Amino acid sequence: MKHLNKITAAVLMMFIAFFSLSTLMKMKSAESMKITLQSFIDGSFINQLNTFTADYFKARNILISVETRIKSAIGESLVNGVYISESRLIKANVSSRGNTDNSADVLNEFAEKYEGAVYLVSVPTSSGVYGDMLPSYLLGKTEKQQINSLYEKLNSGIRKIDAYNILKMLSDNYIYYRSDTKWTSYGAFCVYRTVIQKLGFMPLSYDKYSIQHVTNNYRGNLYSETQYMESNGDLLDIYEYDGGAEIKSCIGYDNNGISFHSSLYDKEAIKSGDMYRLYLGKKYPLVKISTDVNNDKKLLVVGDDFASCFIPFLTQHYSEIAFISPECMEKNLRSFLNPNDYGQTLFLLGIDSLSNNILENF
Repeated sequence: MKHLNKITAAVLMMFIAFFSLSTLMKMKSAESMKITLQSFIDGSFINQLNTFTADYFKARNILISVETRIKSAIGESLVNGVYISESRLIKANVSSRGNTDNSADVLNEFAEKYEGAVYLVSVPTSSGVYGDMLPSYLLGKTEKQQINSLYEKLNSGIRKIDAYNILKMLSDNYIYYRSDTKWTSYGAFCVYRTVIQKLGFMPLSYDKYSIQHVTNNYRGNLYSETQYMESNGDLLDIYEYDGGAEIKSCIGYDNNGISFHSSLYDKEAIKSGDMYRLYLGKKYPLVKISTDVNNDKKLLVVGDDFASCFIPFLTQHYSEIAFISPECMEKNLRSFLNPNDYGQTLFLLGIDSLSNNILENF
């Protein structure tokens, strides 16, 4: 066995040396690229740069794949901080990366100045729900503990909504991707049923939705970190409510206030390297969605990727929804809109985002 380990280590080192040398040669090649005014004008420099970048990441992915295969062969299940189980990939020690003090301060300050009702849903990652599948030596502070700690720091003006226990109770269902830290559309729907009641509406029935499986070959952020070829592809779904409200417009705004046509679902994203952009398409700091719901109710949503596939469920209840993505903001919130124009604000963010200060520029 010791013999095998030595051989394996030697092979791994050879691969690392080979790909390091290849990358270095490509970088030397990149250094020799001609940077001229004409190359910028005719686009040739950008084409050269794109080719170099693509080659670099291909080499990276091959190297990670080789490392994963070798580790699997010798019974090692941890690659780049991701634990490979029989049924899914799980990020280890996610909740040890930061704390929620800054996010709690931002939320409390917002609620003090805001004239409407504030709601918070802190969503666990797949690690938070399936963390009990990790070996004990990989366990840190649980996401449940982290969410509870955050909620305790918030003032009484913020209405805290529990997503963790809902998701944990349904963990035998397909509520999280096997190759990603995010929830599936079904996972989002399960939490929607509780959230929408807190917001003052009756949830819509699951059997009234038409569900389209757009692809069964989605491979998420945990696959990217491991290149684990044995993991099954995941489903990306579109939920459409039969006979329900129609979308009148969906407009994205960049940091300069320039508007772009957007949509709840961008099927072209399936052909790209970022399939998850199926939900709401290209990222903008602000997306405004107008519907034909005749109730004049307006909702402000502040969210991350967890919110992207959640928002379509909300469109059946509001005449207007403004979706703010803090990670895309280069200016503060009030540079994009006046929060008091909206009667309710829903913060829907992953606990990993909240613990890593996603609201820093808020």
